[in-house]
Amino acid sequence: MPFINHNDLRNFITQLMQAYGASEDEALLVSEHTVEANLVGHDSHGVIQIPTYIDRIQRGHIKPGVKIEVTNETRTTARINGNWGFGYHVSDFAMKLAIKKAREDNIAAITVVQQSHVGRVASYPLMAAKEGLIAIMTADSGRGPKMVVPFGGKERKLGTNPICIAFPSNLEGTMFIDMATSSVAAGKINLARSRNENIPQGWIIDKDGNQTNDPNDFSQGGAILPLGADQGHKGYGLSAAVETFSGILTGLGFGVSKDGIHNDGCLMIVMNVEAFRDLEVFKQEVTEFALDLSSTEPASGFERVYYPGEIEHVTKQERIKTGIFVEEATVSNINKFADDSDVKGNLDVYLQ
Repeated sequence: MPFINHNDLRNFITQLMQAYGASEDEALLVSEHTVEANLVGHDSHGVIQIPTYIDRIQRGHIKPGVKIEVTNETRTTARINGNWGFGYHVSDFAMKLAIKKAREDNIAAITVVQQSHVGRVASYPLMAAKEGLIAIMTADSGRGPKMVVPFGGKERKLGTNPICIAFPSNLEGTMFIDMATSSVAAGKINLARSRNENIPQGWIIDKDGNQTNDPNDFSQGGAILPLGADQGHKGYGLSAAVETFSGILTGLGFGVSKDGIHNDGCLMIVMNVEAFRDLEVFKQEVTEFALDLSSTEPASGFERVYYPGEIEHVTKQERIKTGIFVEEATVSNINKFADDSDVKGNLDVYLQ
């Protein structure tokens, strides 16, 4: 089993991204965000994405080193144009600006356009939560390829359209929700295909509109279902709201652009808790609330109940000790790019 120490993996990815034109800061952010996704158990947003990013650099869909522009700015709002930079770099900049504005004026809302894949959406609201602020973020692929059907349909019309909300507390692991408004993130389907695994019923339909557990059906004309199974109208409605925030409000629009460039539109909202309540009292009450939830007696078939976000924290502690599992297909794909660059060696050196 190919396990890799998280520090080794992070250092290697940093070197590899720099070899393909990323600045040191950009490369550090790409490696930090992707490896963190692996550490918390979201492998679909981890280093499996690195070959895709390098391919997009080579095709001109990601432009390393571009200047981020801030437009339409007020004391509490801003619109950011990433000029097709790394989504990690642009959204990190945007969240830091939102945090600064919320500290000064209690609330901030920022939209982001023209950036590449932002990865795991939780990474950015968690930045605010760690500084004692509440943060909400929505994202979609703008006018990039769609993957999700409206409830009752079989034609792709929506992105997976994730939403994340994070709260400050005194917990070791932050309480937060980070979820696609579809039944599953597309990356999890691709991950299952890479590992030659079936997927659960209820995730996707095939090209004929029938539910299937074969991940290959997704790339052969199938589509992802909205969140909620037989109550999928709820996930569908939430997805449409996220697309309105992240696609229409940002100015990206909806539908699919012919240029084929991946474009993550985002809305970030940050709130200063102290505008409403004493921060330390709020943090302690969130802590007590989370612990009350996790003390719930488990139902049959469950070992325990986790508060929202706790499973990521537990997984991270385990993977820091054991290393990160990277499937052979991903190792092979990354090694191909490493071998074609001036990076010395490849991931094989770090396999445990």
